[in-house]
Amino acid sequence: MGEAGSDFGGYLIDREVARGGSAVVYQAHHPTEPTRPVALKVLNEVHRTPAWQARLDREFEFASFLNHPHIVRMYRHGRFWLAMQFVDGGRATRLRTLEDRLSALTQIAAALDYAHHRGIVHCDVKPANILLPQDFPRSGAVLTDFGTAHAVVEDVWRRRQHNPEVSLPYTAPEILLGKAPSAATDEYALACTAVELLTGSPPFTADDAAELVDAHLRQLPPPLAGTFGSATRAVDLVVERAMAKFPARRYESCAEFVDELSRAIADPPG
Repeated sequence: MGEAGSDFGGYLIDREVARGGSAVVYQAHHPTEPTRPVALKVLNEVHRTPAWQARLDREFEFASFLNHPHIVRMYRHGRFWLAMQFVDGGRATRLRTLEDRLSALTQIAAALDYAHHRGIVHCDVKPANILLPQDFPRSGAVLTDFGTAHAVVEDVWRRRQHNPEVSLPYTAPEILLGKAPSAATDEYALACTAVELLTGSPPFTADDAAELVDAHLRQLPPPLAGTFGSATRAVDLVVERAMAKFPARRYESCAEFVDELSRAIADPPG
């Protein structure tokens, strides 16, 4: 399984494109549509359990419910696999110009606000889950991996809160405190992502998980020293609000945050 030409779920594998801790992603195609590549995500043998199947089902169902140009499109899924839109340009961290980075952030902010208005919180916003097509910026960035997403109308967080799946460099304080996620949770993670795209690293870095947790709970994001010249302090203030420890103090939407960030960068104080 996994060799070029082999069959999985009715799809023919062309090549491996990514390998993670729980799954392998292949470029593949369906025999009836040889010219349309798909991304075929297949769980590793050790992760073919009911819990991981439920996560895969969640990823498919939530993304399928959302119809947005900057949210990954789902096609089919089955036991231990799913087929989705193939995005061929790599991760958002490959963007080289400030204009392109802000453009990608604007697109992902719009996708997140769209999901939030439909009662879904992504819960794992980070650069690795923002993919780019080769023709970016014409087609725009794509938000992927809804495997840990949360439907705010469901009363399921209480059953999951003792062992939430998190990406620590981007995790909002409320999640670390065992509280339910909200749209503001994604905004916090988007702010961490923005800092990484603009500076090369997320706001808080540490080798020890406890240090990262403490930073998210107690520290202000470090100043973006000199990154934008005279605009730096204005940018710092925008990031600080989007990463406020209390969700109610953050911006009303992800789009508002990115708009304010773009404005602070473009219009430094006189």
